[in-house]
Formats: sequence, structure tokens, C-alpha cells
Amino acid sequence: MAMKIPTHEYESTVRFYRDVLRLKEIPAKGPDATPRFEFGDKVLWLDRMPSLSQAEIWLEIVASDIGQASDYLRDQGCVRRDEIEPLPEGFSAFWISSPSNIIHLVSSSSDT
Repeated sequence: MAMKIPTHEYESTVRFYRDVLRLKEIPAKGPDATPRFEFGDKVLWLDRMPSLSQAEIWLEIVASDIGQASDYLRDQGCVRRDEIEPLPEGFSAFWISSPSNIIHLVSSSSDT
């Protein structure tokens, strides 16, 4: 999957996936190659798009310990976005957004 990202949010978004979520980066095939990350069984491409004003995609992150994930993401400066959409009662999950306002559902591996 590809994420199209405006230039002004590009570097902080790459940092978010590389350093905050710690997704495994797929080695670049050249000096100007688009960053790629393993995202479950998918490949996430982060494309710089100078003509865009905002990016848009919703993704899910599965955590083995939802409480620890919440603490870690808070400590990394991630903004909780629980107002985005109500979650079913008893569903162990919460919403966050990346620096480029991509919405992520962070859910417990026991709920997937």
C-alpha cells in the first residue's frame, strides 16, 4: 500500500514509522528510493507528494500489550484521537494519529 504525503509533513511521517512505531524498513534500492516498511504481510510505501495538502489513510496497529502500547505511544508524543469513532464496548483498542494526521486503530492482539 502507498501513502501519499505532503512535502511539509514528509520527514516527520517517515520518522513516525521508522522510529516511533519501529516498523522494519525494507532496504532501499537506490539513493533516491521511496522508503518502504513491512506492515504486517503488506509493504507500506511512503511517497512524497509536493502537490498535496494532506494525506489520508486509516491503518491498524496490533499490540500484544495494549496498556504498554498506550504508555509508549503517549511518551513518544502521539496524540490520542478517541473522538474519531466510538469503539464497541469491551473492544480493547484506541485511536491515535500520526504527524501527518493518518488515523491508526491500536488494538490488542487478543481482540483481532
